[in-house]
Amino acid sequence: MKTLQDQYIERLETIKDAIQESDELVAYLDAEEEEDYLKMQDKFERYINELYEDVAAADPLELFDLEERLIDPAFEGLFFPRLLGYAVLRGDLNDNYKYVRPQEHFKQILMAMINSPYFDMIKMRVGQAIQIGFALSSDIWITNLLEEIENKNVKQFLNAQKIDRYHVLNNRRSGYLRFQKQFQTTNFQSTDFPGNIGEMTSGFGLLRKFLEYRIKSNSDHSSYHEELLKLLENESLHGKNHDHILSLVINFIPFEGKNHDRLSKVLNKLRKEDDHFNERYFELLHKHLTSDLPYSPECDTRVYNLLDHANKDDMETYYSAVSVLAAKGFIHEDAREAVKQLYTLYDGLSTINGCLRHAMLSQFVHVLRNLSPEEYADYFELNKTFIAYMDIFDFQQFNQSLKEESIIYVKKLLKKYTDKRGRDYQDIKKFVIPTFQDLGFMKEKEVMELFKTRRKKKSA
Repeated sequence: MKTLQDQYIERLETIKDAIQESDELVAYLDAEEEEDYLKMQDKFERYINELYEDVAAADPLELFDLEERLIDPAFEGLFFPRLLGYAVLRGDLNDNYKYVRPQEHFKQILMAMINSPYFDMIKMRVGQAIQIGFALSSDIWITNLLEEIENKNVKQFLNAQKIDRYHVLNNRRSGYLRFQKQFQTTNFQSTDFPGNIGEMTSGFGLLRKFLEYRIKSNSDHSSYHEELLKLLENESLHGKNHDHILSLVINFIPFEGKNHDRLSKVLNKLRKEDDHFNERYFELLHKHLTSDLPYSPECDTRVYNLLDHANKDDMETYYSAVSVLAAKGFIHEDAREAVKQLYTLYDGLSTINGCLRHAMLSQFVHVLRNLSPEEYADYFELNKTFIAYMDIFDFQQFNQSLKEESIIYVKKLLKKYTDKRGRDYQDIKKFVIPTFQDLGFMKEKEVMELFKTRRKKKSA
């Protein structure tokens, strides 16, 4: 956890002073009416949220400190429901949809809320968060928490949030996912960077979750560059978790200058000294390529530029080939030849060739999904390239994936060009019918079905 910077503390203190001096707070304290409290919420929570979003975007490691400051009683219970939701969702889960480790931050926020004079007002907005937090926690953890609470009414309320149906995995999963959707556009992820192997083991899931969120959301990573490099340079942390973080960093997080050199040194030392590193790396790369992480040829260029090219290992062989692909584009003959030569070096079912196929497929899918209907002539030309790579790979799943994406694009064309007598429609039909059959995408009857008009049944 990083300490909140002075610039943020000053903004926070300004908000706190404004709350304490507000007419809305005076009105609520005089009458203790819910309407007055809601007015205070409406006026001030948006300023807290603006500050929170700024910290989350630029300095996410400071979020824990910010949240601890926001439970100060001087904020009059504002923002508690969001803080509780963030704490519930931030925890790392296992396959059984249970927390990997006890969520002390969730407990800290919950206990502060319970002890707030506004608890009766706030509890109407936090029931679902507590229910999900309890569902993801162990029975022992909940029991120990409840034993710390003396107020019978509060304890009764919390006991009621233990929902029996969440004892069933499927119900617990669906409940979590429903709750998660409420925060899907909110950036609240943070983490601690481990300093020893014990912390790495217990905190790896949260760290991975944090990095993957930042990568997928195209966030700025500069505020924790130093923490990442110190972690990766710490040889006492070596192991599968270290490999995983390294594979994410070298593919998706850019470094420059001396920091780039530090990262390169870590990677090349492992390549040189660990005979099994290449094998583990390509297994991780394959997972990344088949996930929803934003792979692009830029990732390949980034890794290639980190390599010591004097080491002629599998990484050098792979990235030398895909760097040609990244530089010249998959249509260029040199790129096709580089891919072909690489592919013939390894068994078709090897992990490296699996990475190569998925990398190529990712690029094809990106192009197809961004091709407008008006550019259908480009699609016709692209099919020549598809055929070339299908011949190189000779892999059914690759062909099937291309087929699915091609059908999606053709359906997009037919949705736009509905005039069957029009030139566009006829050009598309004349191309698709024979081509889909030649590629083995569809049989004649199946491809003809794409062009049949579905008549609406007449109502009786």
